[in-house]
Amino acid sequence: MKLNLLSCDAQRPDRRTIANCIADISSNISNSLANELTEILLEGDFVDIEVEDKNTASALRSLRKLSIDYEIIE
Repeated sequence: MKLNLLSCDAQRPDRRTIANCIADISSNISNSLANELTEILLEGDFVDIEVEDKNTASALRSLRKLSIDYEIIE
């Protein structure tokens, strides 16, 4: 499943936690790329990631806990 990460509404977002979450839930993103994507997301741009189907529910729950707005693409 593909997700479009739209924004992070947390008052004080934890960059390391967000990067770790992106690396954990995505099927093909390394830690260094997750750090770069986190910076892009926090600057206000959209980020596309792909999540393995077996992890979908826990991935969406993790994003909601971090106050990350997302859109399901497919």
